[in-house]
Amino acid sequence: MATLLESTTRHLRRTALAKQRSGRLPGLYAGVCRGGELVWGDGIGVVELGADRVPTADDQFLVASNTKTFTAVMVMQLRDEGRLALDDLLGDHVPEVSHPLTIRQCLAHVSGMAREPLGDVWETLEQPDAKTLRRDFDDVERIGRPHDHWHYSNVVYAMLGQLVEKLDGRMWEESLRARLLDPLGMRRTSVGFDDGPHVTGYYVGPYDDVPRPEPVLDLQAMAPCGGLASTAHDLALWSAFVADPGSLLSADTMEEMCQPQVLLDPDQWTGAMGLGFFLMRSPSGRTWVGHTGGMPGHITGVFTHRATGTGGIVLMSSTASPSPDAFAIELADHVIEHDPVEDTPWQPGTELPDDYRPLVGRWFSEGQPFVFWVEQGELRARTDKPGAERLTASRFEKVADDVYRDLTGRERGELLRVTRAPDGTVTKLNWATYLFTREPIAFGEHLSG
Repeated sequence: MATLLESTTRHLRRTALAKQRSGRLPGLYAGVCRGGELVWGDGIGVVELGADRVPTADDQFLVASNTKTFTAVMVMQLRDEGRLALDDLLGDHVPEVSHPLTIRQCLAHVSGMAREPLGDVWETLEQPDAKTLRRDFDDVERIGRPHDHWHYSNVVYAMLGQLVEKLDGRMWEESLRARLLDPLGMRRTSVGFDDGPHVTGYYVGPYDDVPRPEPVLDLQAMAPCGGLASTAHDLALWSAFVADPGSLLSADTMEEMCQPQVLLDPDQWTGAMGLGFFLMRSPSGRTWVGHTGGMPGHITGVFTHRATGTGGIVLMSSTASPSPDAFAIELADHVIEHDPVEDTPWQPGTELPDDYRPLVGRWFSEGQPFVFWVEQGELRARTDKPGAERLTASRFEKVADDVYRDLTGRERGELLRVTRAPDGTVTKLNWATYLFTREPIAFGEHLSG
């Protein structure tokens, strides 16, 4: 475990202890991770009433709807393999489905479908098998218009699990293990508890302090929406994957999954839904990507700040627990704020390509200043207003002589075209068609001459 400042670890411990006390949690494990490793973790309470052992990073909790992020990633892997398109109808691939739902709508919870499968499943605690789920899905009500508002749907994610099975030609759990768990080394993540140590879940009522054991459910075909158990050590690996997916998923695809599709809270604008991930804004202004989970006796949250690779993990063994997203983000946000990763030393570049020499420096468009520069042999640009250093710089890739494409910045995907006089002098730039000149001018002023 990497070392944090003693003041940081004391604060994290006090925060976790306060949550355990106010939430009356029989057991809690909280952690902060970077690069796939826990930089801090602490267990409070016990793994089971009567046991004299605190929860550890190797104890399984039911992580419930955190499972949806795994299902969503597998759907996107299939998309990248050319097996589906996000705007395909679900019924194009799962023939029992007649509801006109696109896969994109399903991933972002904007399909308008009801939350649960037929029957009062959270009263009976009986979940459908695959045959029943597919047979009954058309009878599940579509309660709203697509994209009208965010409405969470477990049954839709269960059907995305059926989509994965159909296209992959194997059980969802087999695809999960082959596509994600084994490559990432997540050996203690399983459908339901494995044979290793785990934490018992409880309910603590509002008017007494006596925990009651909660049942462990067999989710059957609903497992793709909430069936996984995992450990803090494994979830640190998952957080690292979300920050940097490596070879298992295109970096562009992960970025696509983390783009807001719909606001969770139109009044406050502090949360949005991507393609399978919640996007939450912390009081510090940072965006955290992840999910929460709730099963009888287990409430969990895993959220990652992708830019720094920092993740917060909270695993709680009580049905009535503190908000897991706010808890996980509070811990990890404190680490970024007070114990940040040390910056890498500045490294000098080795070349300034001749084509870039006349492009560097200050330019103006619509009366506003921009600066172009070369870093590590690459042309970059951004607005030159106060505070602009916090913005993502545009990075350009050459596609033809005097034509470049913006890879990362304000006009991502757009072209930058360079115009030269007969003697080779650069006379203007056009970026996303907008005119850039060395001196600020009004619209049309260049035409009057």
